[in-house]
Amino acid sequence: MTTRTTVDFITELFCKVDDNIDDNKHSQAKLYPSEVVTLALLYALKGTGQRAFWRWLTRDYRPLFLPLPCRTRLFRLLNSHRHYIERFLADSSILGVIDTYGIELLHPIREGRSDKQIGKKGKSNKRWIVGGKLCFLLNHLGLVVSWVNCL
Repeated sequence: MTTRTTVDFITELFCKVDDNIDDNKHSQAKLYPSEVVTLALLYALKGTGQRAFWRWLTRDYRPLFLPLPCRTRLFRLLNSHRHYIERFLADSSILGVIDTYGIELLHPIREGRSDKQIGKKGKSNKRWIVGGKLCFLLNHLGLVVSWVNCL
């Protein structure tokens, strides 16, 4: 039985992404689009905040993405390359499931304390939250077809 390391997983993920994205690198860009999308998928899979993901990436896996830009530039790149993610969504089917998930961004007691508050007050899972809803559409195989973030 062979054990797979994180480097093997990242390499395999990059290969799958690179096979689906055939855009060339801009002359001033440090990373290829397939590298940026791989980093975006790793960020989504890791499920941590930006700073924690950045520390993990630079501490353990910087040699895999050698000309890595600074943290803020990297996350701007992830945002500007998000249109590539649609290529990795599954095809819809006749049978599917749609569900919403409430994301609490702020405790309801703290609502209205800031002018820059993100999210609205509402009920999710029979309790009050201040935040938004994430809606997933899954096909009959459980693969994500589409998603919407409602703040």
